[in-house]
Amino acid sequence: MKIIDFHCDTISQIYDYKQNGENINLKENKLHLDLKKMKKSDYMLQVFASYVDLDVTKNPVETCLSHIDLLYKEIEKNKDDISLVYTYDDIIKNKENNKMSALLSIEEGGVCKGNLSLLRNYYRLGARMMTLTWNYENELAYPNGHFYDEASKERKGLKEKGFEFIHEMEKLGMIIDVSHLSDDGIYDVYNNTKKPFIASHSNARGLCSHQRNLTDDMIRKIADRGGLIGANFYSTFLNDNYSGKDMSRIKDIVEHMKYIANVGGIDCVGIGSDFDGIDCPLEFENSSNMQLIYHEMKKSGFSENEIEKVFYKNALRLFEELL
Repeated sequence: MKIIDFHCDTISQIYDYKQNGENINLKENKLHLDLKKMKKSDYMLQVFASYVDLDVTKNPVETCLSHIDLLYKEIEKNKDDISLVYTYDDIIKNKENNKMSALLSIEEGGVCKGNLSLLRNYYRLGARMMTLTWNYENELAYPNGHFYDEASKERKGLKEKGFEFIHEMEKLGMIIDVSHLSDDGIYDVYNNTKKPFIASHSNARGLCSHQRNLTDDMIRKIADRGGLIGANFYSTFLNDNYSGKDMSRIKDIVEHMKYIANVGGIDCVGIGSDFDGIDCPLEFENSSNMQLIYHEMKKSGFSENEIEKVFYKNALRLFEELL
């Protein structure tokens, strides 16, 4: 079964290891994801995020550009196995040539510093998706954990620059990613855009109450727009009884897929593993064993056609429309 995964932090991790003097690469490594593991699991496409922690880096623009440069270098070294894609046609061409695809995403709109010219330049460099925030407030919006202030009647959604950015992203053909965004921010995106948008790595709040997860109404809104929700594998987002130290279990991941499908329909469900951005142990160890999720989905009642949609067809439909 082919796989499209909407989110991993592998490139940022490789960059950090290299900065600390470790010899590590994308082809084969000790992380959750590398090209060897991807081939074993039959990946069609992996979205590689430049994850930038504004609390750690002094220069988010430079950090993001360094991540992008590293991704280009690693892809070039392995060009027989994988290549960067910018359009839907690129993805299909790679599939026909039995080659995997890499798509560039940015996880932290703060790397744009509120400057639309930086957004456009990231697009020119190949970025085709971006989260408006990570876990910190920035020039564009408030992140998860910021809620409507009853006392001041202040909404904690998009800021003025955030509205400018979502309009420019739609114009460019850059997918808006609402994972990590505040509740008000998600509704601001829905109420002020026309195209599908995604939550690349988020789960259902109806199953696990973590603020990073989506309410039933948010799931319906994303689904009604034709968007997609990538199931996150992090244990803290799977079960209220788990912490980041508990094992991420396949059954819980599939339960979230089933819940999201029941609320928003099967066409809105995808995979957003968050590989190499999560520190919990995984029941299936790493990306080489992704087909274990397929078997659990079959066991839990998903049809072959439904599993194909979740694994890659829903994502392809979205890319065909937006890229």
